[in-house]
Amino acid sequence: MIKILLAEDQAMVRQGLKMMIETDEGLRVTGEAVHGREAVELNERHMFDLVILDIQMPVMNGLEAARVIRKRWPERKVLMLTTFNDDEYALEALKSGASGYLLKDAEPEALIRSIRSCMSGGLTLQDDVAAKVIPRLLRRTEEEEERSIDPAITPRELDILKLVGEGRSNREISDELGLTVGTVKNHMSQLMDKLELRDRTQLAIYAIRHNIV
Repeated sequence: MIKILLAEDQAMVRQGLKMMIETDEGLRVTGEAVHGREAVELNERHMFDLVILDIQMPVMNGLEAARVIRKRWPERKVLMLTTFNDDEYALEALKSGASGYLLKDAEPEALIRSIRSCMSGGLTLQDDVAAKVIPRLLRRTEEEEERSIDPAITPRELDILKLVGEGRSNREISDELGLTVGTVKNHMSQLMDKLELRDRTQLAIYAIRHNIV
């Protein structure tokens, strides 16, 4: 069972989201928070597999909470859920270590798919959000255009980096390349060390910016 912390300051919205999530028997909302600071405090006391954060919350917003949670508990996935179809928010969410950015008007099935994607190591952006964000990631500065791919990256690591940039999960990468999931994870750890990156979201952005995808 996937244990989820749901942080949303509006009680009615929070309860509605909980009901939607728990239509999937493998998902359970085991914690609820009304602001980002409470979400961080709950993570200190309980174990969650995934944290769903609204962006606009009192005391501490979702972006700040995401940064703290991903830094302290890097194994915990973060999914941003918001009313704001805004590329700046989406970019900041990715920089904060979120594995997904979904709008609250998404269909229940889309929310569950996003949760499953995040848990399997994928990167989820709602289509209309991706349409704004991807071009901005591709619009590189002159300095970035002159940047070449790190020569220390092996051909196999380059294959994996390309698939990460396409939003593939670890299982999908292992099936595509004929590797075990553990081997894929080891290659990704080595890539992050070589490129001095924090997580797979930054690996995906690196792949996009360097035309690997």
